[in-house]
Amino acid sequence: MKKLLLLALVTGLVVTASALGAGAGGVTGPAFYVDGDVYRTVGTPTDLSKTHAPAHSFDTIYDFGGAQPLNVAAAAPGDRDYNGGRWMVHAIAFNTSWAATVAAHDSNGSGDLDSDAEVLAALADAGAAGATDAGVVKQFVCPAIKLAG
Repeated sequence: MKKLLLLALVTGLVVTASALGAGAGGVTGPAFYVDGDVYRTVGTPTDLSKTHAPAHSFDTIYDFGGAQPLNVAAAAPGDRDYNGGRWMVHAIAFNTSWAATVAAHDSNGSGDLDSDAEVLAALADAGAAGATDAGVVKQFVCPAIKLAG
């Protein structure tokens, strides 16, 4: 009986460590912008992609594929249309380059895209300085926690 209990405990620790090592859990540092403010989150292992939930029940996170340090989310706690941390991640591809898109659409001079208004302006630009929505790459749930500025 003790061996079974020990085996179950070790298995649980290995599974937990694997999930954390894969980025499936834990408090993050700065993770994304919402209207120029920086937010962090607590990563969870959730996957909502097979729930068939309607798109309007999610908020959008725009993922720049590492082109800039932080992604951009469309809503946060306190916003009237915030869906409680249910996220639909859209991959963003740049028509020419991230630098060209930022040069054309960084309306506040921050040096990157830090609001959904800037991202939407880039997506509306079919020219060389624009961007394209490459589609949904992930759906999950996690909180948005504003960092003190």
